[in-house]
Amino acid sequence: MKLHRLDHVNIRTAQLGPMVEFYERILGLRAGARPDFGFPGAWLYLDEHPIVHLVGVEQECASVDPKIEHFAIEATGLKEFISRLEAAGIAHAVRPVPGYPILQVNFRDVDGNHIHVDFNSGEADSGAG
Repeated sequence: MKLHRLDHVNIRTAQLGPMVEFYERILGLRAGARPDFGFPGAWLYLDEHPIVHLVGVEQECASVDPKIEHFAIEATGLKEFISRLEAAGIAHAVRPVPGYPILQVNFRDVDGNHIHVDFNSGEADSGAG
C-alpha cells in the first residue's frame, strides 16, 4: 500500500451554520456537494476537493483533552491572511518552525478547534503576500 495524501478532516459541531460561514470567510473554502447521509452536515471545498467535512450534532461534544490537537493547511499569501484574521477579530499567533522555513499562523475556529496555516518563511522576509 502507498498513501498519497490526507483526504479531509471531519469535525462534529452544534454550530453548523456559523462553522460553514467561518471556513468560507476565513479560509476561503466553499460549501459544495455532499452525499445525503441522512444527517446534517456540510463539505467545504478547496478547489475541487472537499477537505473539511462538518457533521451537525444536537449538542456540543463533550471533551476534556482532544485526541487530535490540530490540523494544518499549506498556503501562500501570508500578509493577506493575517489581515483577514485581524479584520475578523480572530486571535492568532505567528510562530516559526525551528529548523524549517515555515511560519505557522495558529488560530481557532468557532468551536475552538486549533488550526494552523503554514507559509514559507520567505514570505515574511520578502514582504510577499
